[in-house]
Amino acid sequence: MISKNRNLKGNILLTLMLVFGLIAISTTVFIFLKNEKNIGNKIYPNVYLDNQNFGLKNKDEIINYYNNKSSELENIRITIFYANEPVASYSAQTLGIKYDGKTIAERAFLIGRSTNLSSKYFQKILSIFNLKRFNFESQIEYDNSNIKDFLSQSEDKYNLPAKNALFKFEKGKVVEFRKESNGLKIKTNQFLSEIDKIVDKLKIDPANKKIILNSEVVKPEIKLSDINEYGIEEFIAEGKSDYTHSIPQRIHNVILAASKFNGVLIPKGKEFSFNETIGDISSLTGYQPAYVIKEGKTVLGDGGGVCQVSTTLFRAALNAGLPIVERSAHAYRVGYYENDSEPGFDATVYGPTVDLKIKNDTPSYILIETEVDKENNLLFFKLYGKKDGRQVQISKATVYDVVPALPPKYQDDPTLKKGVTKQVDFPAGGAKAFFTYKVFQKDKTIIDTKFYSNFRPWAAVYLVGTAD
Repeated sequence: MISKNRNLKGNILLTLMLVFGLIAISTTVFIFLKNEKNIGNKIYPNVYLDNQNFGLKNKDEIINYYNNKSSELENIRITIFYANEPVASYSAQTLGIKYDGKTIAERAFLIGRSTNLSSKYFQKILSIFNLKRFNFESQIEYDNSNIKDFLSQSEDKYNLPAKNALFKFEKGKVVEFRKESNGLKIKTNQFLSEIDKIVDKLKIDPANKKIILNSEVVKPEIKLSDINEYGIEEFIAEGKSDYTHSIPQRIHNVILAASKFNGVLIPKGKEFSFNETIGDISSLTGYQPAYVIKEGKTVLGDGGGVCQVSTTLFRAALNAGLPIVERSAHAYRVGYYENDSEPGFDATVYGPTVDLKIKNDTPSYILIETEVDKENNLLFFKLYGKKDGRQVQISKATVYDVVPALPPKYQDDPTLKKGVTKQVDFPAGGAKAFFTYKVFQKDKTIIDTKFYSNFRPWAAVYLVGTAD
């Protein structure tokens, strides 16, 4: 009897469970279908865009929402800097910066509408019964065509190709020389990536932005040290002089004389003679008559201006810390050599007796390269070799025993017409001067000397025309 009652109770319990199960399923289906009907062409529930619930919104509402957010970006500017200077600035409107409302609306709308049947209903159930939150992040888009145009212009403006070293030696002289130089290249890809990040950050911080256009050094493939056997690796020193106020013939001679030294090599351990290198100075070798000092007078003579070249080489040798074996000062203060220098930093030559000699005591050959800046009347002697750590100390000039210039002189000149007076020399007071020249290497003084100059007073010289 007890067994029958237990079976009856079990059957009743099972029946009740089935009934409640059917009711629950029916209720679930009813809720599902009711919600499905209400959703229609709207976004399914629990779909969040940028952490905001857009469930039961339609696509147009999403698009309008992001259009409004885009309007908040219109006044933003992005300024581009290169080498710490602003080089371009673009408004958000120019770059077409805006939220991509259409794309995120489509992504939201696809929840519960997958082409895969099982995936579609799984998403519907998760959404309607609040079993999962579907999250999407919006994207800010922009038109980078203006940026690419800017980068193209920047590459044309700032990119520099690296230059390989050039060293060609013929008949005891370097006929072609160029030290290697680094190039420069704009980091285009890095910049495009950076501006993508800048634009994306506008979602969090919709304010004006700055971005840096970076560049990188491009190394040459061939260095000077790779292609020559003379040990020449780098620039070591330079001498400069200003030949302003020179007459055309003197300028011609300066340029011609300087060219004789371009590409000349000074072997290590050897003395270098200015006079031996320049050779004959006359009309036969291309020099023109220019004013020189001869027997106390300013007269026309072949090669006037050559001392501008020896003076410039003297200054280069000093800056390089080289031993000066022989140097003579001019007899009086010449204006050309004080255009950009104190008195006493000059060196006169007059072959074969008066010479400028220097010694190459560096670890390598020294290559001389000359350069003329015709626009600014400047002459340069550039020395290349190998540095050995020497330090140069050149004092300022000490000028003393100053005396006034002599009265002006007038000299007849048959090359000028009568009535024409031409000043060819300028007054210079007499003085004595010296400067100290010291060179240190590894805490040891290797050169300690003074260069003296004894300048006689000089008169202004005027040429008076006598020709008919």
